[in-house]
Amino acid sequence: MSYHSYQFSLSLLALLPLVSAHGYVAQVAIDGTDYYGNVPNANPVPSIVRQINDVAPVKGASNPYLNCGQDAQLASLVANANPSSQLQFWWKGGDGSDWPHNIGPIMTYMAQCIDTTCDQYNSTNAEWFKIEETGLQPGNTTWYQENIMLGWPANVTLPPTLAPGQYLIRHEIIALHLANEMGGAEFYPSCTQVNIQGDQSGVASTSDEVTFPGGYSDDDPGIYDPTIFDTPLQQYTFPGPPVVSFAAPASNTSSPTSSNPSSTTTGTPVPSSTSSGSGGGAQCQVSTAQAAFAVYARQPRSVSRVMRRWWESLTSLS
Repeated sequence: MSYHSYQFSLSLLALLPLVSAHGYVAQVAIDGTDYYGNVPNANPVPSIVRQINDVAPVKGASNPYLNCGQDAQLASLVANANPSSQLQFWWKGGDGSDWPHNIGPIMTYMAQCIDTTCDQYNSTNAEWFKIEETGLQPGNTTWYQENIMLGWPANVTLPPTLAPGQYLIRHEIIALHLANEMGGAEFYPSCTQVNIQGDQSGVASTSDEVTFPGGYSDDDPGIYDPTIFDTPLQQYTFPGPPVVSFAAPASNTSSPTSSNPSSTTTGTPVPSSTSSGSGGGAQCQVSTAQAAFAVYARQPRSVSRVMRRWWESLTSLS
């Protein structure tokens, strides 16, 4: 590597505290029907996904935006669903590229919209219960989040005995590539509005419910983890409450068998763009600096192929 290339790499490393890749839920499928989310900070179209105003991560366990994402706004639609409905969540980077992170858990919560419909419900004091959590793949070296980076959706099955009513589904990725430092975890929550049909009776107990903020602490083992780059990771402790007893049986949350678009479409596709808010897509485009960080952090297997090629191109310069 030439001296100038070496200096360039060191400059990118120096920017790491200021550089972060970001994203949002661009599409949700419910039993084969697609619903498109809105690009953050763009003019909204009817959707079941609450629109955020910035693709930057939520930082800090006491941040009020931990509820449904950055300044999340009420969505205008509520989609019908059923107990055991199959949901798929497609995550995108802020510039429309694939999701940029691959370290950390994927979790899904639900909360009833009390005394109103979900398109009118203020979720500030919502009581959330967890219906699924997915972390490391067998072998404890690769996270299922890496499948999201490869363009596959996160798959979620609703509880088979879930009581009818209107609910918010809070689907969340926690990116842990900076979690070896206190406060480094990046939270990406997203809320989708659904109406559960049927006559079932499954409800969460009070002990299974949390509020956001309030459900996490910055020093929780699954949020602050100095060993996050150990290979293999000896154990991972999910933050938040346990999964409710009436949840669907656990399965891999992201699978290549479910990557094809659904046959039915609802809503208007929104072209990908970069958020104009602070910490938006411009930072996503510089996110390759994280590759250098990952190399020095003893986790080269967690670097995406694109990032790895970038690093190899630097080392080949002379």
